[in-house]
Amino acid sequence: MTASGVRVRIAPSPTGEPHVGTAYIALFNYLFAKKHGGEFILRIEDTDATRSTPEFETKVLDALKWCGLEWTEGPDVGGPYGPYRQSDRKDMYQPYAQQLLDKGHAFRCFCTPERLTEMREAQRSSGKPPKYDGLCLKYSADEVSAKMASGESSVIRMKIPTEGSCDFTDGVYGDVSIPWDSVDMQVLIKGDGMPTYHMANVIDDHLMKITHVARGEEWLSSVPKHILLYRYFEWDEPVFMHLSLMRNADKSKLSKRKNPTSISYYSALGYIPEALMNFLGLFFVQIAEGEELLTIADLVEKFDPENLSKAGAIFDIQKLDWLNGRWIREKMSEEEFRDRVLTWAMENDRLKAGLGLSQSRISKLGELPELMGFLLKSDLNLDPSAFAKIKSPPEEILEILNTVQPDLEKILEWNVEAIEAELRAIADRMGKKLKVIVAPLFVAVSGSSRSLPLFDSMAILGRSVVRQRLKLAAQAVAALVGPK
Repeated sequence: MTASGVRVRIAPSPTGEPHVGTAYIALFNYLFAKKHGGEFILRIEDTDATRSTPEFETKVLDALKWCGLEWTEGPDVGGPYGPYRQSDRKDMYQPYAQQLLDKGHAFRCFCTPERLTEMREAQRSSGKPPKYDGLCLKYSADEVSAKMASGESSVIRMKIPTEGSCDFTDGVYGDVSIPWDSVDMQVLIKGDGMPTYHMANVIDDHLMKITHVARGEEWLSSVPKHILLYRYFEWDEPVFMHLSLMRNADKSKLSKRKNPTSISYYSALGYIPEALMNFLGLFFVQIAEGEELLTIADLVEKFDPENLSKAGAIFDIQKLDWLNGRWIREKMSEEEFRDRVLTWAMENDRLKAGLGLSQSRISKLGELPELMGFLLKSDLNLDPSAFAKIKSPPEEILEILNTVQPDLEKILEWNVEAIEAELRAIADRMGKKLKVIVAPLFVAVSGSSRSLPLFDSMAILGRSVVRQRLKLAAQAVAALVGPK
């Protein structure tokens, strides 16, 4: 335990490309720990076994390290309260669930998914918010034992008070009161024996001696469930702090459907981590005009958790561009700039792999920029005319782009073989030849109909860059199709 006793954590789920929102929450926790001489801990929350993958876990760790954040405890560095991956802790949760059952704070629920779906639909149709109706609370201990003995599938749910409200003080929002009748009887242990987020989160935070839980405001409504679990277990509660979500300029939630949100996207385009952390850190400090350029050490010095804004953090890409440009021009020597450019070009083997694919396709070195330059470009600046040489009509091209984009998200391991297999499967599903599918993708990804091999190019560029290029290509083609 540190002198201050402050222990905070970032607990991402490895279910997709690491989001800039994760970096935003991680930075706040890091600054909070540094300001108080405390510990910053990384925990991987992979209870969603169907969507969590080792590849995404590696990406989470790599992305946070790229951001310049370091943790004193985590799955890669160990620590006194490990393991730091929830799937490695799964045997820890069952005794706590049994404790809740024994004390009468939880119950077995035998409702089938079909029954729960019908229940929620009936509640919605009568204008009520959908939540569990307590059917299985009526079973006696003998009835529960009989159902268990007969092999009926069940989950464990928590009991919720029927009267009053959950009152607590949030570190950002101040005093909060949430009526208990708006809180659902949360599933704590799923049918497969794995804990839900809420159960694992509370137990892990307690066992890891977390003192302050700082996370996004979308979790504010879950606090009553968490507080109730702390009370049921008779544990001290941490201080909860809920940060305003990052939003677009129109105040809508930052999401990959609207804009690029992956940390890897900003890394691939040549944003430097110091500038991204500087940009995110400005949401947590008060500065005068002209003081915008700040290192992480500067951010720690100016950080004041008592004076946080509840207004939404606006992800202003123009401001990020401005800060990134200033970091390149004002904070780097010529030698540092050269080193940084070479490091960036080598990321994900972009330059090495691109040169390897180009060697058999050129007659002189001067052809390289035109052939493989797209691997290093931040924007292809596609317009509708780029698709003029493709034989398919604009309507078909748009259908292909709009089908391929979401289907590529299903790929767990982003590599040449998986990309090719998925595109062949898409061609089969659409009843089209592979070359018809591939033609517009060549243009969307490289900006040209003559380029490096498509599957390899997509693998080198990475999922987040390909996603954005397909989206921009669809917007360009949509201009040819016109409004529906």
